[in-house]
Order: sequence, then structure tokens, then C-alpha cells
Amino acid sequence: MKASGRKPGLAASLLARFELLLTPLFGSLRNPFHHLGALVVYFFWIVLVSGIYLLIFYRTSLSGAWLSVEELTRDQPFAGGVMRSLHRYASDAALLVLGGHLLREFLRGRFRGPRWYSWFTGVPLLWIVILLGITGYWMVWDQLAQFVAVGSAHLLDVLPVFSDPMVRSFLTNDSVSDRFFTLIAFIHLIGLPIVLVLGIWFHVLRIRIARINPPRTLMAGSLIGLLILSLLVPAESHAPADLAMVPAGLALDWFYLGAYPLIDRFGEHATWAGLSGLTLLLAALPWLWPGQRAPVAQVRLSDCTGCGYCADDCPYGAIDIVPRSDGRKYESEARVSPDLCVGCGICTGSCPSSSPFRRQEPLTTGIELPNLTMDSLKQAIRTDGSGTRPAVLLVGCDHGVPVSRFHGPGLTTLSLPCIGMLPPAAIDYALRVGGFDGVMLGGCAAGDCHHRYGDRWTRDRIRRARPPLLRARVPRERILMRRLKPTEHGRVFSQLKAFRHRLRHLIDPQAGAGS
Repeated sequence: MKASGRKPGLAASLLARFELLLTPLFGSLRNPFHHLGALVVYFFWIVLVSGIYLLIFYRTSLSGAWLSVEELTRDQPFAGGVMRSLHRYASDAALLVLGGHLLREFLRGRFRGPRWYSWFTGVPLLWIVILLGITGYWMVWDQLAQFVAVGSAHLLDVLPVFSDPMVRSFLTNDSVSDRFFTLIAFIHLIGLPIVLVLGIWFHVLRIRIARINPPRTLMAGSLIGLLILSLLVPAESHAPADLAMVPAGLALDWFYLGAYPLIDRFGEHATWAGLSGLTLLLAALPWLWPGQRAPVAQVRLSDCTGCGYCADDCPYGAIDIVPRSDGRKYESEARVSPDLCVGCGICTGSCPSSSPFRRQEPLTTGIELPNLTMDSLKQAIRTDGSGTRPAVLLVGCDHGVPVSRFHGPGLTTLSLPCIGMLPPAAIDYALRVGGFDGVMLGGCAAGDCHHRYGDRWTRDRIRRARPPLLRARVPRERILMRRLKPTEHGRVFSQLKAFRHRLRHLIDPQAGAGS
């Protein structure tokens, strides 16, 4: 059985090589690149806690805004000062990691097909976070806040919304009132945070078992890093805002305020056009660059018992268990939502009917992909006929190391959309009937499965921790599972070589000892 032909693209391969640089330090399971979305949420928690502390001492008035922040920073250097710096740097980290998360999903092509929803709802989150940062700078009311406020007024005056130009509100110091700070505080502390929480909820709505908490070691390391940065480079205010003068020598936060210099350089209309065009381009990417749609899984009621394993394992919530419709004795049946199915095939590996030992011709199962049927999988589990031992079946995933690059006597390769598609019974069949001495599984790197949980479900099935279970009689020493990045060909080759050496010893202990 040949590989499906889908291989990691150049961008995904380069990204994988870059991410491997951190694996020796963190390990694959805790590699920060594997938890960017969860890290964003964690940084939001840091921003929330530190922000509540700052709010205790903040005064929402024209005369008290700058002074309260300055007193907090000066009088509490190791409490309020650190909290203020932590608030700022955690906000920068959240936006930086959010941008990295967006870029990573784009480079890996995980914005097409049914994934359009998560991508489309993720784009507005970028601007919500930026608006949170902008309003946060306003609340300090120093010269940087003055620069941001005037620039924002010029931008908003382009829109046909306000009867009087907003920029008039910042002509003199007397034109700014305490109500302005009350409004900004409401937007920053209540309005935008509520919108952000709702946005995150919509973003993960179609993801089953969404990971919103990174590993504890990453949380601790991130917090320690931010605290050290806060101590070494404390956040400070500029001079108090004075609308009678033009601010100069400002230290911009380029993460949040990078668009403001564009207003002076290109004008308000061009800035709006550029930002709007970029936003629309990002939001429309799933339709501008749709790619090839994977076939949708199909349910065969003749083999479906309504057990619900496929629905439990589907990472995308594309399978529902509904009342039986064909009059058979079972109470339920599986039903696939075509709009949500990405064609990963994990449901096939979850189905108890997915057993090559069954004598049905052609072999079918309760749920399977039309282009990779259970019958074709059974036919692929055959040795190459060379008689070379040990004979090994190397099963890979289309998003991991391309197994088609490995060949030789006694080696048979099989590539699936996801390693989670391989039923446990297929491993048993390969060893008992297929003529193989061992089965090596090559999934995505730990914590980085392209289809979220395929490698994890496979590992749990082998360990008999998740149904369908691999039978206890299957010798585990003849099974090797490795989870690697798509560029780690060398590691696959060396581990395959070591695995075959171990199998040779199991077949003939004397030959193995002498080799």
C-alpha cells in the first residue's frame, strides 16, 4: 500500500527543524512551540492577576492617573513596580505568542477545510488583544498615552461615526475630563476582557478537549523569565501628558503600538486601508487557498454497533451518536458531520469492527475513509515476499517522517493520514498472520500530533488504557512506537536498525548475540 502522497511542505519542514532546536532543552512533550495557544491563555491569566493588583492603587481621574501609576512604581519597587512590569511584559508575551501561534498554524496548513472556523475566529482575537494593550497605555496618561490617544482620534475621525471630530477632545489639557478615564477604564477592565473571553470560547468551540493549560514546567519557566525581566528592565512611565506640547523621544512598544508611526508616515486613510486589507486577507485565507479536501469518513450501519468509541476519539467533534435508524437491535449509530470531518481516519482505529481477522469479503468496518478502506489496509499488511528476516512493518503518518523514503529487503512501509487510524487488531494481525516479526509505528512528535490526539490514542490502545484494546497476547517487545518530527529521518533509520537487531535476537538468540 503506497503512501497517500501528502508530505509535509517545505515551510512545515523548515518549521520542524527550527522547533527541534528546543527539544533537547524542554523535551518534545514540553516544547513551547507545541503549546503556543495554551501559553497565550496562561499569559492572559498573568495579565489578569497583575492587573487586579494595579487597579487597587489606580485612580481614574485626570490628575490621579499618571500620579497613581508613578507612586506605585516608585514607592513599591519590589511589589507594585514588579507587578506593573509583569503586567506589561506578560501582555507583550501574549501578543507575540499569539502571532507565533497564527503563523505556525498557517505554515502547517491547518487553516483549510473544516479548520476554517478556528482560523476565522482566531483572527479577531489578534485585534482584541491589541486594543486591550492600546487602552492599557491610555490609562497611564503619560506622553506616550498622549501620542496614542491623539493618533487613535485621527484614525477614528476617518470613520463616519462621530458627529464631532474626536481629535478636538485632545486640543488642550482642559478638554480632557475625568469621564474620559472612567470610559477607558470600563473598556479596558470590563468591556474588552468580556469580548476576549467570548472570543476564546468561540475559537475552541469546535475543538474537543481543547488544551488551554500548558505543562506546569512551561508555566513556571515563563513566569520566572517574566519576573527576571521585570526586575532587570522595569517598566517606567514617560513624563506626564501635556497637550500643549508635542511628545518627542518616545519609547514605543512596537508589539502594540507599531501601527501609530504609520499614521504620520502614510496618513489615516492609507493606514486604515493597509490594516483592513491585511485583516481581510488573513480571514479569507481558508477560501483563497483551500487546498485539496480530504475524503469524509463514512458510516457502514451493517458493521456499526453504536458503541461511541469513534465519537469519543474524534478530535474535531465530527461524529455524533444518534438513535438507530435501520431497525437493528442496537440502540444507537454513529453519524458523521461532513462539515467538521478532516479525514484523519482516527475513527477507523477506534471502531471495534476494524479487525483484519474478520473473514468478510470485501472487508468493511463501522466507519472508514472511502479512499483508505479496511479491506485495502488488510491487503497492505503483507511482507514483501523476499523471505528476509526479521520482517518489519513500518507504519507512518502523512504528517510525520515520510516512510516511503525507507526501503530494503524485509521492510514493508505503510503511510496513513494519522497514526491513530491504525486499529490495534491490525498490529496483532501483522504479527500473527501477515508474516512480520515486528511492527514499528512512527507518529508525530510527542505533544504535536497534526490531528491533536492520534498518537496518544494509539499509545493508549497498545497499553490497554483506551478501547479498543490491543490483545494482551500480543508480544509488546515486537512493537516499537516512536514519535518524531517530519525531518528526523536519521533517527528513524537508526531506531529501525536497532529494532531489527533486537528482533533478530528474539528470533534466534544465538544469532543476535553474535551480530
